Amino acid sequence: MMQWTFEPWVIMPLLIGGLLFAVGFGRLHARSAQGSGALKRRAVLFAFGWLALAVAVVSPLHELGEHAFTAHMIEHELLMLAAAPLLVASEPLAVMLWAFPAGGRRTLGDASKSGYVGVPWRTLTDPLVATVVQAAVLWLWHAPALFDLALQHEGWHIAQHLCFLITALFFWSAMFNRRRNTGAAAACLFVTSLIGGALGAFMAVSQSPWYGPYAALGMTPMGLTPAEDQQLAGLIMWIPGGMFHALFALAFVGSMLRDKPREAANAHS
Repeated sequence: MMQWTFEPWVIMPLLIGGLLFAVGFGRLHARSAQGSGALKRRAVLFAFGWLALAVAVVSPLHELGEHAFTAHMIEHELLMLAAAPLLVASEPLAVMLWAFPAGGRRTLGDASKSGYVGVPWRTLTDPLVATVVQAAVLWLWHAPALFDLALQHEGWHIAQHLCFLITALFFWSAMFNRRRNTGAAAACLFVTSLIGGALGAFMAVSQSPWYGPYAALGMTPMGLTPAEDQQLAGLIMWIPGGMFHALFALAFVGSMLRDKPREAANAHS
């Protein structure tokens, strides 16, 4: 029977993040009247994102991922396509800031405006940079040498998951930025769907396993051979994963088309 993962390095960040958001939400909710609806929506988004993250790294799915590549792939998809966009959409940092006393809020606010924080943040959340970095991380960590390293050593496994989550957070921050160029964001989403889809397609059509530790395990708990396990994992990355980014891209294109008549009307008024 698969066990839940209660390692301190997993549990403590989850609990601290959830606690900071809960305290900040409580203080903001007590002070706000007109904006309480928007604040509650952000809390719902954060709660679902936090739960997706917890399912990925705490539930038995995490341990199952050590015995089946398909489960490992689902774990990665939860991190990058569920937890990351939901957490970013909730705009948690502005809420978490209110968990600190007034002096702490001012200090953190000033630090966020400094060049030491602002410049790297603007660089890493530029749509093109975020797209390239996320794509590079995705492909590099799925190279057999690095992926086998992550399977064999817990420290490298942690680093792999952190890389996937952090680059996805930067990517979705770039996509959801209110000052973004919507056309550029749509293009980056389409490119990302192709990049992730291509990697998944290569896995899905491969007749031999790429990763030695999974091949050495033999049959998975679901009764799949290593090759079948990899093919199913590739299909998950290729079709649902690729479609997710493509649908967001289409939504952005639709938003652009809806805005054009309004912009034209404003230009002639």
